[in-house]
Amino acid sequence: MSTEHNHEETMPDFAKVGQPVPEFVMESFDPTEGGFCEVDLGALRKEGKWAILFFYPADFTFVCPTELADLAAKHEKLKKLGAEVISVSTDTKFTHLAWKTDERLLADVKFKMAADPTGEVSRFFDVWDFDTGLALRGTFVINPEGMLVSAEVNYYNVGRNADELVRKMEANTYLKDHPTEACPARWTPGEKTLTPSEKLVGKVYEALND
Repeated sequence: MSTEHNHEETMPDFAKVGQPVPEFVMESFDPTEGGFCEVDLGALRKEGKWAILFFYPADFTFVCPTELADLAAKHEKLKKLGAEVISVSTDTKFTHLAWKTDERLLADVKFKMAADPTGEVSRFFDVWDFDTGLALRGTFVINPEGMLVSAEVNYYNVGRNADELVRKMEANTYLKDHPTEACPARWTPGEKTLTPSEKLVGKVYEALND
């Protein structure tokens, strides 16, 4: 990982929701092109893209291919929302290539598979397990301005649900264009939102059911 940011800004030791994330570059395997490349967070920002970092423990394991297959099934929806999906583990780009070739569950994976063999990126996002040298199951959403807006971390034995990731992205992209509003629990596009103010205090039920 190499980072680029304004040193006059105070960057956190760990990624924190609501705080900026430094620009960084990671070596990756690109299943679409069938070769190696780099993931450049700075370049994604210049393109106005959201970034979704999907950390998982290791290639050639058990729950991990089911998660990546589930994510692959929602990849097109996430792309239409303006997001670049990037899976990340502490394996090398060469191991990513071999795993993608061997594991049939990964047949539809087209997003870039980034390599973090030193654990530097995993440590910054606070998913690094010092006992194993692996990353926990962490999902992080970074908006086009470089702010971390969503973070989820699971232990090794619980896989994630990409449907919920899509829902969160739909809410975040909506709120980017409607910053005075807020999305209630289980919100999906087309449903009512909330506009926080003194008039809403104690009247959320009425606002959602009028």
